Amino acid sequence: MKIEYDKEADAGYIYLVDEIKEGEAAKTIELDPNIILDFDKNGKLLGIEVLNASKVLSKDVLLKSNIN
Repeated sequence: MKIEYDKEADAGYIYLVDEIKEGEAAKTIELDPNIILDFDKNGKLLGIEVLNASKVLSKDVLLKSNIN
C-alpha cells in the first residue's frame, strides 16, 4: 500500500496495488463527496481517492505519504 498526497489540491490517493495503469480503473464509485473508489474490470478495488485530505486523513497518515 502506498499513499500520495497533493498538497496544492489537498487530495490523497491510497494505492492498494503497486501501480494503476492508464485505463485500468474501469469503475469509479463516489462514497461521499470526499471518498472515491476505483475498481478494475473484475471488481477489484485498486485505490481510494480522498478529497479535502487534510480534513479527512490524520496528520500521521499525511506525514507518512509521498507529498507532491
